[in-house]
Amino acid sequence: MSYLILGASSGLGKELAYILAKNSNDLIIISRDERDLRAIKSDLEIKFKITVKYFVVDASSFDEIKKFLHSNSILLSEIQGILFPAGMTESRDVISNDMSASNSLIQANMGVVVYFLSKIFPIFMKKNRGVIVGFGSVSSTIGRDVNTVYAASKRGLESLFESLAISAIPSKLKIQFYTIGYLDTNLSYGKKLLLPKGSTKKLAKIVYKNLNKNYKKVYYPSWWYVIAIIIKILPFSLIRYIYKFL
Repeated sequence: MSYLILGASSGLGKELAYILAKNSNDLIIISRDERDLRAIKSDLEIKFKITVKYFVVDASSFDEIKKFLHSNSILLSEIQGILFPAGMTESRDVISNDMSASNSLIQANMGVVVYFLSKIFPIFMKKNRGVIVGFGSVSSTIGRDVNTVYAASKRGLESLFESLAISAIPSKLKIQFYTIGYLDTNLSYGKKLLLPKGSTKKLAKIVYKNLNKNYKKVYYPSWWYVIAIIIKILPFSLIRYIYKFL
């Protein structure tokens, strides 16, 4: 089998690449960092005797995504699964008039998934098989005054995958969605966090274990589910005092 991973050069994407390769799956890995992709490709092919193709694509650029999808339609038709651990945050992500930053965030965190699915989902439905895995964020649980567009995009992504699961009911497609808390990646390095970080290695193992299951919606770490439920039932007058900790 072969899988496509968008955002495979670091963090969770890289861990997913390694666990899929370890289990004898060929890969297509995509990121904007060619140096990391090239190193990962070489390491995976040597260690696990699989085939890895990599493409340098900036997920925040509509033009680059459109060009990739148009140029690789045959390649996309051959994959058995696609995973979307890619995402982007931006220090300027607040309610403002900076549409350049906002558009890039919307594209990198949600738009790119929509564009890929516009090509992949019909193929999977026609073949009556395939795996699609999305990744959201606990930051989307409530509105925020920072990471505003990022959180909104991730909330939209959650709704998108619910719709995918409904559309895939007549088929044998497997749809998974993970709402993720803080992970042990470079993005959280050095930050003082209220709650502990989750392991990307452990999450990658959970994702791989669930690949062949029917629609599954998972919080990771799992205790974030309880926190999310509590937040959703609290009156907004209380929420506004705790939002900054999430």
